[in-house]
Parts: sequence; structure tokens; C-alpha cells
Amino acid sequence: MRYAGLALAFVSSWCFAFSGPMAKYLNAAGLAPIEAVWTRMAGAGLLLLAVLAVVRPRALRIPRSRLPFFGLYAVMAVAGVQALFFLAITRLPVGVALLLEFMAPVMVVAWVRLVRKVRLARAAYVGAVVAVVGLAIVVEAWQGMRLDALGLLLGLLAGACCAGYFLMSDSFGDDVDPLGLIAWGMAGAAIVLLPFSRPWNIKWEAFTATATPGDGQTMPVWAAYLCLVLIATVLGYSLGINAVRRLSAAVGATVASLEVIAGALVAWAFVGETLGMFQIVGGLIVLTGALLAQTATRAPQSEVLPDLEPVTVRG
Repeated sequence: MRYAGLALAFVSSWCFAFSGPMAKYLNAAGLAPIEAVWTRMAGAGLLLLAVLAVVRPRALRIPRSRLPFFGLYAVMAVAGVQALFFLAITRLPVGVALLLEFMAPVMVVAWVRLVRKVRLARAAYVGAVVAVVGLAIVVEAWQGMRLDALGLLLGLLAGACCAGYFLMSDSFGDDVDPLGLIAWGMAGAAIVLLPFSRPWNIKWEAFTATATPGDGQTMPVWAAYLCLVLIATVLGYSLGINAVRRLSAAVGATVASLEVIAGALVAWAFVGETLGMFQIVGGLIVLTGALLAQTATRAPQSEVLPDLEPVTVRG
């Protein structure tokens, strides 16, 4: 079970790694970042809803008691991560904002231990901290650092929402279908982001053009968009949520840090962004943290029972 979860988490991190590079094709074609985010959420949500309505309609049933959970998942775990990160990079260097978002593993470990009162193996704590240190080196957080209280707050909130994604993925019971949760979460996120993205102003003709971001490869924008929706969103979220269910929020969040390294490699292959010495060294440190985290196992069943029981959303 654990090795299957690790495999799912590893593949999921590679799927998510296509997000940034593929979004750059949309940006190069004239879409603003928030517009690219909205088209991603809306496309993935509509696709999942349509497919599930045909092949597994029961997955779309939402128990009345779970409506607050679904709403919070859409707002925080999906829309919150995307929108807050976008706002953070308007006030902070991208590398710093990325580091703040990927503080999520440490936040998850702290929440599981202090709030859920679950004992974790020491490797989970060490792996989370090591992965964050590696990420700081990967993004060269010391470059262009400037103090902006609001930007710092937005970045930390993006990290908190990212941590919420892992925690919520690990906390619901058998009355919620994971694919149904993702489908409604994506659709709900698209609705939440409507006032910010204003899709009625999107230049939809851009999807019929080709784009060449930076020194990268030329690709039809529609092909980049399909990759963004199918691989980086539908497949990435589907594999990710199932990985967390097999591992734990703490271990899953730390292994997910590999997305930064995978993203750098995908960016090199498609958009011509190269890896420097800091990225290589930091990447090895992130990998070390992920490997440490994967050695962590859950405590005995009696100790983790609160972590496995369905939870209700508290106000």
C-alpha cells in the first residue's frame, strides 16, 4: 500500500510539473496568468463532471452533511492556492513566493502533530524540513529578497491553502468519492475566480495560434492547454489525492516537493529554461528530504484513528 502511494505521489508530482511550462504558452499567446488559471480550472472541472456523469454518476453525489467540506475544498484547496500565489508574485520575487507556498510540508507536519495529535515517525519531520531547505536553494530565495509584509502574508496563506489541500485529501471518509471531490472542487474554484479572471474579456482566439515562450519550442496553444488540463490538472490531482489517501498528509506533502525539480526539468525541455548549480544542489537536497519522508510510516492504528475518521468542517 505504501509503495503504491509513493509511486502515485511521484507520478503526480511529475504531472503537476507541467503546470508552469504549459501555462507559459498561454501567457505567451496573450492570456494573463489569472486567465490561464481560470481556463485550467474551468476546463478540468467541466471535463471531470461530464465524464463522471456518464461513467460514474454516483461519484457526483454530495452528502448534505458534506456540503461545507466541498465548499471549503473548492475555495481553499483549489482556488486559494492558485489565486493567492498569483497575488503574492505581484509583490514578491517568484522564487520567494514559491518557497513560501512550499512551506506546506512543514505546516502539514505541525498540524498533524499539534492539532490531530497523531504521532509521526521522526523521518517525516526531518524530511519536511530538509525538503524546504532544498527548495530555498532551488529558488535562490536570497536573490532579490525585499521586505513586503502583504506579499509575505499572501505567500504564507498560499502555503497554508496548499497544506489544506493535503490535509483535506487525507481526512474525508468513504462517503466522499475522491474524483467527485476533485470535479466539484475544480468547478467551484472556477466560479470563485470569476470576478478576478473575468473570462468574458479573455482573447479566446489565442487558442488557435502557436506560441514560443522565451527560447523554448514552438507549440500550438491548444495543445499546451490540453496538456495543462489533462496531465497537469485532471491526472495530477487524481493521482495526488489517491497518493495522500495511501500515505498521509505529512508524507504526501513532502514527496510532492519533487514537483519543483520536475518542473525545472520540464521547463528546460519545453521552454528552454536551464538549471544552474544552485538548482542542481537544491534538487538533490529536496530529493533527500522526500526520501527521508517516504521512510516514515504511520503509527499503530490506535494512535492514528483520529487521522482516519471523517471530519466535519468547523467554522
